[in-house]
Amino acid sequence: MKKRIFLLFIIFSSINSIAQDYSALWKGYFSYLNVRDVSQGNGKIYVAAENAIFTYEVNSNEIETITTINGLSGEQISTIHYSEAYEMLIIGYDNGLIEIALENDENILTVVDILDKPTIPPNNKKINHFLEYNEFVYISTDYGISVYDMSRLEFGDTYFIGNGGSQIIINQTTISGDYIYAACYNEGGLKRALISSPDLIDYQQWDSFGGIENFMGIVSTQNGKVYTIRSDRRVYEVIGTNLNFILRIPNSAVLDFREIDNKLLVTNKLNSYLFNDDFVEETVISIPLDYPTQFTVTTIEEEYLYIGTENYGILKIASLNQTDATEIHPDGPLLNSPFAIQSIPNNLWVTYGDYTLTYSPSPKKSRGFSHLVDEAWTNVPFDSVLGANNLNKIAVNPFNNQQVFISSFLNGLLEVNNDSPTILYDETNSALSSLSTTSSNVRVSASVFDINGVLWTMTGRVAKPLVSYDPNSDQWQNFDFTSLIPDPFNGEWGYSDIKIDNNGTKWIGGYNYGLIGFNNNNGIQINNISTEEQNMPSSFVSSIAIDKRNQIWIGTIQGLRVLYNTSDFFTNPSIEASSIIILDDGVPQELLFQTFVADIEVDGSNNKWIATIGAGLYYFSSDGQETIFHFTKNNSPLPSNNVVDVALDQANGIVYIATDKGLVSYGSGGSQTEETLENAFIFPNPVRPTFDINNKKVKIRGITDNMNIKITDIEGNLVAEAQSNTNLRYQGYNLEIDGGTAYWNGKNLGNNTVASGVYLIMLNDLDSFETKVIKLLVVR
Repeated sequence: MKKRIFLLFIIFSSINSIAQDYSALWKGYFSYLNVRDVSQGNGKIYVAAENAIFTYEVNSNEIETITTINGLSGEQISTIHYSEAYEMLIIGYDNGLIEIALENDENILTVVDILDKPTIPPNNKKINHFLEYNEFVYISTDYGISVYDMSRLEFGDTYFIGNGGSQIIINQTTISGDYIYAACYNEGGLKRALISSPDLIDYQQWDSFGGIENFMGIVSTQNGKVYTIRSDRRVYEVIGTNLNFILRIPNSAVLDFREIDNKLLVTNKLNSYLFNDDFVEETVISIPLDYPTQFTVTTIEEEYLYIGTENYGILKIASLNQTDATEIHPDGPLLNSPFAIQSIPNNLWVTYGDYTLTYSPSPKKSRGFSHLVDEAWTNVPFDSVLGANNLNKIAVNPFNNQQVFISSFLNGLLEVNNDSPTILYDETNSALSSLSTTSSNVRVSASVFDINGVLWTMTGRVAKPLVSYDPNSDQWQNFDFTSLIPDPFNGEWGYSDIKIDNNGTKWIGGYNYGLIGFNNNNGIQINNISTEEQNMPSSFVSSIAIDKRNQIWIGTIQGLRVLYNTSDFFTNPSIEASSIIILDDGVPQELLFQTFVADIEVDGSNNKWIATIGAGLYYFSSDGQETIFHFTKNNSPLPSNNVVDVALDQANGIVYIATDKGLVSYGSGGSQTEETLENAFIFPNPVRPTFDINNKKVKIRGITDNMNIKITDIEGNLVAEAQSNTNLRYQGYNLEIDGGTAYWNGKNLGNNTVASGVYLIMLNDLDSFETKVIKLLVVR
């Protein structure tokens, strides 16, 4: 306990940064299926899964998670170690970052000494292994060994023990008797030195032996034996500076080597081996038939082996009776590399296949998809998607939410019903076209449903890229673009997005042809803007959004544009897009100048969520003049500043944010406006004394687009008033309107919190003149 108290004192006075816990408004949706490392202590198994952690309580089977929501960086984890003595989990990363999570403490301590070390090349900073010895942790890295003092939470010396004191990859260390041993790569062999030496920073204090070889690991047992494994899978006992060959691990490269409770564990991708302290094999566990995967790491707790896998989290298997395997991991999506997401109320779909920036399906991505329903995940693996590779954009039938169409940028269009893939459409059974006459190559990307329930899709490098499909009538139709794109194969490589406005015009994002407009209501009309003369920063349109004013917001790989007037798009030869100019410290600047805009979404208040590659996520006012939020890795739980897609659950005010390192959500609270006030309601109601009305606020949900809201006391005295487009959220009003939700902080016109009593919420639609009065009880 004294150690614990001292640690807390140190942490609050440490110069290292403390990561913030964001769990109040944010949620993480990480995959825990690909296990990188494990550790254990105090009755728990600690599991590192790419860029998140979960713990498994052995006795109770309880699972808890630690993610960017709790303050983790979101970077790629390379190794972990749990210290029972100091009740801390130490997390090492590929980039040299170290983070420390203390037991029963919400804060994460971030240690950047290695990450920020200028004398170590960035690609040499990977953390490979932690060895705890007394109050110190010996950190094996791609440059040498660093020492960290757990009692003081600070770094000590660093040992560069390569030839002439050069940097060298150290995979693992162990301490036995008077010596510390190091297993080296870079043909560095093995090294050892007296652990009591005060001058271990001198490379000459380290004896080299084992020849010019690469060693992947070294461990010691409780009876003083030291074992090492060479990169060629040969196991040796280390006796002094001599090596005694024991055996060779069969089949494939050794991925992990460790000692737990005087047992020796060796893992390769096919098998997990358990040896006693004399390195005599006790058991070997192969991949179970029901779990087609590869092993990554193994630990042991009593009679069970806990084996990390690439696809199923941890498999818990009895070391003697191997008939059953228990799959252990938190609920989550398939992967931490989402490419596209789509949301409707209480539902989110995620795909992981993609295409390159130049619209190539190579390398082929054979991956399934995920579906989140009411906080539970359904994962559909690749072997169930009818061979559809490179799954990307998602369209949900607005009249049948169980019917979803997922684009394949190689094999056509996948229809999914009730989470079950049912039909794969290509050139043989639909109006879709293949770019090849000798083999099937149907590159479908952008897709969207119109208000009549007709699906519209775009196919790359074909003469008739625009295809419509009516699921009700099973009718297909395709449309020729050669009047605009005379060379379909070389002229336009692919299409990023398609949106349909109130006039039925399809707005399409092209690679070479910029923003394409197409309308077939009265004959065929087609036009585009893509050049500098048309004020387009790039011909590559990466995203499109149509806002509530029927204005077209255009994201490109080099900036943002808006088409304010679309009425003469097909007739005006001088049509051009507009930049948004803002004042930055009084200096006019172009909004998102030269920024890669990955996605644009419009919320119920006509505000814009804009995802960028490299700059995080922006939330702008309806005209772009005000930045309401700018979320990055530094001020939010985003695991990466590369935000590839955004989806809005308009009913619940949830913003789903897909990055190239995982998926999170932000509870913005706003919602879509309603057509009538029939379902308008207030929550909480009543407002009890325990409710923090000033900060959490009373919500008035289900309001219409053009509202006046008055709050009076029971005697008719005005307490607060708001009007759509005037009292907007985030501007400091006591009563604010955000799309279909209004927020009241419980204060009156005098800016004082109201007393207990009954209050009348009077709703008035300024367009239809519909009214509604709701009573609210406040108890203080």
